[in-house]
Amino acid sequence: MSMHADEESDEGVVPMKRPNKEGLPSAEAVEGRTSPKGNGDETTAVRTLRREAASSGLVAVRQAARQSKSVRFTALLHHITVDLLKQSYLALERDSAPGIDGVTWQAYGENLEEKLTDLHDRIHKGSYRARPVRRTYIPKADGFVQQAVATVLEAIYEEDFVGFSYGFRPGRGQHDALDALHVGILRKRVNWVLDADIQGFYDAMAHSWIIRFLEHRIADKRILRLIAKWLKVGIIEDGRVTRSQVGAPQGAVISPILANAYLHYVHDLWVQRWRQTKANGDMIVVRYADDQIVGFEHEAKAFLHDLHERLRAFELALHPDKTRLIRFGRDAAKQREARGEGKPETFDFLGFTHFCTRSRKRGSFVIGRKTIKKRMRAKLKAIKVGLRKSMHDPIATTGTWVKQMLQGHLNYYAVSGNHPSLWWFCNQVRWLWLKSLRRRSQNARLSWERFLRLVDRFFPPIKVLHPLPLHRFDAKTRGRSPVR
Repeated sequence: MSMHADEESDEGVVPMKRPNKEGLPSAEAVEGRTSPKGNGDETTAVRTLRREAASSGLVAVRQAARQSKSVRFTALLHHITVDLLKQSYLALERDSAPGIDGVTWQAYGENLEEKLTDLHDRIHKGSYRARPVRRTYIPKADGFVQQAVATVLEAIYEEDFVGFSYGFRPGRGQHDALDALHVGILRKRVNWVLDADIQGFYDAMAHSWIIRFLEHRIADKRILRLIAKWLKVGIIEDGRVTRSQVGAPQGAVISPILANAYLHYVHDLWVQRWRQTKANGDMIVVRYADDQIVGFEHEAKAFLHDLHERLRAFELALHPDKTRLIRFGRDAAKQREARGEGKPETFDFLGFTHFCTRSRKRGSFVIGRKTIKKRMRAKLKAIKVGLRKSMHDPIATTGTWVKQMLQGHLNYYAVSGNHPSLWWFCNQVRWLWLKSLRRRSQNARLSWERFLRLVDRFFPPIKVLHPLPLHRFDAKTRGRSPVR
């Protein structure tokens, strides 16, 4: 059985509007380029547990995808083996809520081999049926079948995706995107920053375009039919099944890879071409899912206008309230002062508010980062509710829970320069816990000295847990471009 077809997909420009005849072959093109440059490790070495579990056949698929950007794979379904289904099942969250089928992870694990063999047979015979889902609840069988298909798709598309794409990709996380953004603004000539968010992206992805984009690389109709089933199966709300021609299933395992493939053709390749043909100065791009930051030396307004037109061609739009073009960079303060506009504006990205500041020691330009206030308030509200529910639990039990909440917060937000936000947050949690302990009963007596001993016991130390962005970026990329 051949692994891929000998034919090559059509070359040309990605279509600017929906074709009149949907049944005709598409002419989506992939721009010729070298291997992606970015923060992620560019080798094909194993990067996640899921990729470790990939069969030797998927290794060959990755190699073929890397060698030719135009080859179409005609035989992929045979990579969905019982072993891959089992590995996909084990990769699911064990404590997640039951799906619409009411089956928990543990319950499905009973007689697992027998169930997986039956599921494998149904997939390959074409008798597998996807079930309608409630929002964020995916039937367990659908969940790990989607995981298995996503593993196969990753073997192909991880060789195609561009370097500035970071969302939901193996070996790439939010802090990798933050590091790339930090380094890009510091090392490139950036005067403008576009903070752009695609409005309702996951609900606006056209099914027809999803399939047409996948067909550029995938010629195995069985894989495409599986994906089409998940897209068309519909959502159950208030006992009624709603089906649509747009949108990816919310919470579905397959949705992130489909979204990345969609934006790869609609956005990423177009941005690369725009940078190569229209940008006269420096331009950086960092995209995480449907949220992106673009930095410019010049041409910021022209890019924003063209981006609006580009997205409109695929029935997408930028969120009017979350999309902003601001002066930002090492010269932003001087530029705004000359115009009488005050301090440089700030922008939010991946949980942090970014602002222009100066180094205390050298007075040089520094990108400041602090936790977004809305995020802190939401987390404090959740902790307050949790403390109220556990008010009468043993103090040690509640203290352990508080420690987990704080440590989780610090694990993400404990970056250099964010100490004021961290101290404020931990201090607020301390007062919330003190109030909760003093309300345990009318006779509750808790001295300040005893409470401080509890704080020393259960509160983790506040310290920087992440390396400086420049250091971590250079260690990971060894000098490659952060935003290409």
